Amino acid sequence: MNSPSPLAQTAGSHSSSEAPQIPSNPFAHLDGAADEAQRRVIRYLDAAAAHPEMQRMRSAANEMFAPAPGERLLDVGCGAGEVARQLAARVGAEGSVAAVDQSALAVSVAESRHDGTSVDYSVGDITALDFPGGHFDGVRCERVLQHLPDPDGAIQELIRVTRPGGRVCVIDTDWTSYVWDGFDHMSDVAGQFPFPHPAAGRTARARMVKAGIRATTTLPVTLRFTVPEDAAAVVPFFDDEALRICVQPELTKRFLTSVRHSAERGDFLFAFTMWITIGRVAAA
Repeated sequence: MNSPSPLAQTAGSHSSSEAPQIPSNPFAHLDGAADEAQRRVIRYLDAAAAHPEMQRMRSAANEMFAPAPGERLLDVGCGAGEVARQLAARVGAEGSVAAVDQSALAVSVAESRHDGTSVDYSVGDITALDFPGGHFDGVRCERVLQHLPDPDGAIQELIRVTRPGGRVCVIDTDWTSYVWDGFDHMSDVAGQFPFPHPAAGRTARARMVKAGIRATTTLPVTLRFTVPEDAAAVVPFFDDEALRICVQPELTKRFLTSVRHSAERGDFLFAFTMWITIGRVAAA
């Protein structure tokens, strides 16, 4: 699924004198999350997909990926399926799109929104995809590697199911790239969020090269926000629920007070970079 969650849940509560427990990540374990956490994830996916900054990044990725009529494509970590349906509109009736997510809930939501395009939705594991080798003309994976225990194994599997000469497109976040202005305590707050692979976007190219893809093109896209509420739709650091779970209460209070004052002055600024990396599988 998608980015490090502003929607994570925890196994228990903590008092103001205790450090917060490490939260579980419902993007990595959505089907096992509590009902309210599941609802929050779907709301988050929808809000992020609708955000102009995310749409700008996806537009750049779509231009690089260049889906063409008649192609057979794969979207891994499809979430609610909005990108898969966009790809299907590009490949047309002669093409097809396989939309895969590890969460049965996400797949059921995606299926409920199906618009009649040539998309086949299924539950699957990016490290063990249920497709034959060389099956797709192109594969796409967005905001998945950051959640995985074995990102390199996942890239190898994406390569396996792509035909020789086909393309692999990996899109992910570099949470270490964030910059800010107008408020305090940002580094302290970010340091308490448990990102498995916070630099997944920046390191994707090296992982792909290591896996044997040599002809790579990479594009950094910086997402920027000047209103805290706007940032919270995409960035976990400004989400009240995520702060409650991941960050110590006193630090959260100081941070939110500083953010509020920044918003009142009109000088709030936050930005981070996502990386789009695409390469071709070597000919047999």
